[in-house]
Amino acid sequence: MANVTVYTTSTCPYCTKMKNFLAYKGIPYKEVNLESNQQAVEKILAATGHMGVPQTEVNGKWVLGYDPNKLMELVEPLINN
Repeated sequence: MANVTVYTTSTCPYCTKMKNFLAYKGIPYKEVNLESNQQAVEKILAATGHMGVPQTEVNGKWVLGYDPNKLMELVEPLINN
């Protein structure tokens, strides 16, 4: 199964959309709120160079913003194996 982490802030509507999409698809995920986690902020900056949210990590690959098509491109091969 895919290891999915969604990096969010509490005021981001697209973060909520991403979490709702994952829940709708039945894909388990971990949420990391960047407002209280400076180490996670540094991690995503080092990995992607972007500060915007949501950023979703799927087994080490990144989806920037709310992009359900890109997310499913990364998740589906892992679900089907």
